[in-house]
Amino acid sequence: MRGARRWVRLALDAVLPPLCPSCGAMVGEPGALCPDCWGQITFLSAPCCDACGHPFEIDAGPGSLCGLCARAAPPWARARAVFRYDDASKPLVLRFKHADRLEGAPTFARWLARSGADLIMDADLIVPVPLHRLRLLSRRYNQAAVLANELGRLTGKPVAPDLLVRTRATPAQGHLGRDERAANVKGAFAVRPSWRHRLTGKRVLLVDDVLTTGATVGECARILVTTGAHGVDVLTLGRVVLPHA
Repeated sequence: MRGARRWVRLALDAVLPPLCPSCGAMVGEPGALCPDCWGQITFLSAPCCDACGHPFEIDAGPGSLCGLCARAAPPWARARAVFRYDDASKPLVLRFKHADRLEGAPTFARWLARSGADLIMDADLIVPVPLHRLRLLSRRYNQAAVLANELGRLTGKPVAPDLLVRTRATPAQGHLGRDERAANVKGAFAVRPSWRHRLTGKRVLLVDDVLTTGATVGECARILVTTGAHGVDVLTLGRVVLPHA
C-alpha cells in the first residue's frame, strides 16, 4: 500500500507544480526551498570543532576541538553537517525521512558536497548508516542510502549501500539521553562478510540524515575501524547544536 502511494505521489509530482520539501509551498523547481523556509534554515560552516563539527562563535584556529571532543575523542576523525537541526529544519528532514518526499535528494546531495568537500576528497567509499530490515520493510527506503547514492552520483565516489548491516532492531532514540542512546545501539551494527576484505585500508565517509549525540554514527565508525577501515569521517544533513561547546 505504501509503495502504491509513493508511485502515485511521483506521478502527481510529474504533472503538478513542484512544492517546497519543507512546507509544501509552490517553488520553481523540484527540491528547491521556498524563500521563507530558506531564510529560516541555519546553514553551518567554519569555524567549528575539527572533530564533531559543532559550530564555534569565534575562530579558535585550525584543529580546535569543543569541550566534549577534547575530553574524549569520538570514534570518527571528522564530522560535518549542512544545517542546524531545529524547529525550522525539522519538517524538511521529516518529510524526506517519513513521507516519501524524495524529490529533494539531488538538492541535499549538492548541499552535502559543499559542506563536506574536504571529507569527500579524502574518501575511498561512501557508506550510509543502515536501517534494520524490519524498519526498512515498513519505511520502504533508507533515507541515508538515498543521500549516499545521490552524493556518489554527484561526486563520482563509489557507494557501498550494503557494507554495513543493522544486526538487531533498536528502539527509537528520540527521547533517550546521551548514555541511553549509546547503550541502545551498542553492538547493533556489523560489516557484511562479503565486504570485510575490501574494507581494509579504506577511508570511509559515513552518511546519515541527522547527528544528535553521535551514538549511532559513533558505533558504526567503531565497527568500521575495528574491521579494518583506515579511518571514518561523518557527513549529515542536520545536526543538533548543544550548548556544551
